[in-house]
Amino acid sequence: MADNTAPSARHFIHDLVEADNAAGRWGVWPDSGRPRVHTRFPPEPNGYLHIGHAKSICLNYGLAEQYGGRFNLRFDDTNPVAEEEEYVQSIIRDVRWLGARWPGMYDDRARPAAPDEAIKAGVLFGSDYFGQMYDWAVELIKKGRAYVCDLSGDQVSEYRGTLTKPGRNSPWRERGVDESLDLFERMRRGEFPDGSRTLRAKIDMAHPNLNLRDPVMYRILHQSHHRTADAWCVYPMYDWAHGLEDSIEGITHSICTLEFENHRPLYDWFIDAINEGRTDDGSGPWGRKVHHPQQIEFARLELSYTVMSKRRLLELVRDGLVRGWDDPRMPTLSGLRRRGYTPEAIRAFAADVGVARFNGVIDIVRLENALREHLNRIAPRRLAVLRPLKLVITNWPESGDGAVDWLDAINNPEDVAAGTRRIPFSRVLFIERDDFHENPPKGYFRLFPGNEVRLRYAYFVRCTGCVKDPATGEVTEVHCTYDPATRGGDAPDGRKVKGTIHWISAAHAIDAEVRLYDHLFARPDPDDLSLSGSAHEPGAVPKNWKDNLNPRSLEVLKNCKIEPSLVDAGMAHDAFDIPNPDRFQFERLGYFAVDSESRSGALVFNRAVSLKDTWAKIARKG
Repeated sequence: MADNTAPSARHFIHDLVEADNAAGRWGVWPDSGRPRVHTRFPPEPNGYLHIGHAKSICLNYGLAEQYGGRFNLRFDDTNPVAEEEEYVQSIIRDVRWLGARWPGMYDDRARPAAPDEAIKAGVLFGSDYFGQMYDWAVELIKKGRAYVCDLSGDQVSEYRGTLTKPGRNSPWRERGVDESLDLFERMRRGEFPDGSRTLRAKIDMAHPNLNLRDPVMYRILHQSHHRTADAWCVYPMYDWAHGLEDSIEGITHSICTLEFENHRPLYDWFIDAINEGRTDDGSGPWGRKVHHPQQIEFARLELSYTVMSKRRLLELVRDGLVRGWDDPRMPTLSGLRRRGYTPEAIRAFAADVGVARFNGVIDIVRLENALREHLNRIAPRRLAVLRPLKLVITNWPESGDGAVDWLDAINNPEDVAAGTRRIPFSRVLFIERDDFHENPPKGYFRLFPGNEVRLRYAYFVRCTGCVKDPATGEVTEVHCTYDPATRGGDAPDGRKVKGTIHWISAAHAIDAEVRLYDHLFARPDPDDLSLSGSAHEPGAVPKNWKDNLNPRSLEVLKNCKIEPSLVDAGMAHDAFDIPNPDRFQFERLGYFAVDSESRSGALVFNRAVSLKDTWAKIARKG
């Protein structure tokens, strides 16, 4: 998928694929002679992709890449009610950003003349197969395997029965083939209102699997489609379309999440029904057999401190609880990208959590650690002060040739080739407010009256006092003296200091806004409505999952001070305007990325992740 990504641990799907390859189940690719492995990622364009989808993309594309196969990006766009072109564009950009590639995709670095159309090159759509699906539905009617039913939606549910009670046959189950063919054609022509009729498969109304109790194949919807416009007013149901799309494309391994396990018998039934009367050589009355893929299920990704349901994510956006789908607190890929996540980190996370047969909740720390590890390797180090407090070096010259000292600072200790940069040092600096304490607690090794610390890349300084606001008593200025012999951060006499703090030259500082993001929810399980660990005031019991939103998930800091080398920090865009923000480690503070709202002269940075897992410390304290 890309360089610098840990390979996925071996899992049960590898075993299945390799068993198929060894048996020659799917044949070989003509061009390479390697066993055929053909996977797909089939999103519905009714929302934005999230981290759970990323796991599926990595799995499907990774298998195709590992075994020399092919990967399709195909939209399951069979429900015109909720699908929009906006989602199509967003999903394609997210899949490209994550690193997946597919046959026929536009992969030129030059910006195309019509990017919204060019980006769809090689992308497949289930709606392109509407005609073939319709023809196969007609075939099933002719075979006595499907019928037009006049029951309403509520009546269909009532007749279906329960897990402990068999269903009842529809009064129209024995409708004649010719009548069903006529009605189905008239349904297509738009002669009937929405919901008045459906096409149903004729299977078994007493089957223990409710999905096989005469499932609906087509419903009437007079709804314009984002691709086919008003060409159709009957639309295929997911269970009918899913396997047929896979079959048409020659998919070998149709990989789904566990909620579709009970749908697999229906997946197989539909293709078997089409293949009735067909032969391998096409000599049967219905022609050649259609391809029959294998459906495989795996556990979906659930992440702590997060909701993954599209419905809930949409509710957060519509209720104004977040600032859009790309809010950096959201688990959407656009939100993670804006926060500062890299595709490499997400791929490494997907490899780390692996593929399982049983659902479980993954600690979000594993996702954060994947980002920390990647940014630790690639992110340039910079100095920034988020809550500035003035520090005056009283024995430093106020003017003249010695007023500014340019010091060497390491760009990235993990990458020697990154070299160094020059940063200015002067009489007046800014330090973090919590790096000074007038009456320090035990174990505090930063600045306090009489104590000596190291200024990162600079000198030893000793605190000689402070200035306070007479009205509030707040410290407004710290005074220090410096030792000229300690330039670079070491003392020739061998003395040591226990504290090292960062700083910014006041005369050279650039103002910036910094947004400190944290978990969107205050509890690992947003559905936990117990009193213990309430995100709200003591005694307040949350009424629903939204009451568990973290009230401190975002803190906006104005007038932060950053070093002058960050003046040109910004955001690159590829040929399709997929953003790639500059990312940095602000030393001692965390990893930060330039936000999309950042502008020249008004820089905005998002905290992507802290240097350490602060929530683990909170949990240990109880």
